[in-house]
Amino acid sequence: MDKSLHGAIALVTGAAGGIGRAICAQMQDAGAIVIATDLATTKPDVPCEIYLQHDVADPARWAEIAKEVEHRYGKLDCLVNNAGYSIVESIEGTSLDAWRKVQAINVESILHSLHVFTPMLRKAGASRPGGSSIVNLSSVGGLRGAAFNAAYCTSKGAVKLFTKSAAIEFGVQKWPIRVNSVHPGGIETPMMFGIMDRYVELGAVPSIEAAQAGVVTSHPIGRLGHPEEIAAGVVFLCSPGASFMTGSELVIDGGFTAR
Repeated sequence: MDKSLHGAIALVTGAAGGIGRAICAQMQDAGAIVIATDLATTKPDVPCEIYLQHDVADPARWAEIAKEVEHRYGKLDCLVNNAGYSIVESIEGTSLDAWRKVQAINVESILHSLHVFTPMLRKAGASRPGGSSIVNLSSVGGLRGAAFNAAYCTSKGAVKLFTKSAAIEFGVQKWPIRVNSVHPGGIETPMMFGIMDRYVELGAVPSIEAAQAGVVTSHPIGRLGHPEEIAAGVVFLCSPGASFMTGSELVIDGGFTAR
């Protein structure tokens, strides 16, 4: 089966993070023309053809980026909604503003992306084997809850069901767009280590060493994952090799959810 992305136009949000950077690198290696976006105003060290500053919670900025992609390429083959945000806080301590910020970045941004890019994805999918592809990054937190992480888990559960709804709706309309979600387990990224630090601050675990040991123990494979292992799944879902996959949850979690 064809797993290459030769000549595909691909946009990746949250490109400067650990997983985002790995996705950009592997998509480029697979032959894609990568458009990377993130909050930084200057280009980070991310493999891509072009970099665009991007607040994914801003619908006006999504519209500007869509115009830029339309002008440069006239289509979009692959959209990877990877940008994400987490707060680690008790439910009592979670303010409504903090809650809404998590939902705006993790969930509402995906709605913004489909508002502006669906026409280009339909155009590209009509002539691309397997159609065009949307990959939304959820989490194992979107499959089961976690203490002190209610806002994040809620948002990632929403990503899972938004993905399924979009896949069904596009299928009903016979649009050549596949939509799937990816659910990473514990991955060695700055965000993951920041979450563990916060658990120590809240007194949920006695030390960072205990936090790290607890996270590793929760993964039957016996270690944290690497960003490249998530990126490989994203590349597959964007490729014609995944042509019969839509509305799926690709869980890449070292057995975390198997317990």
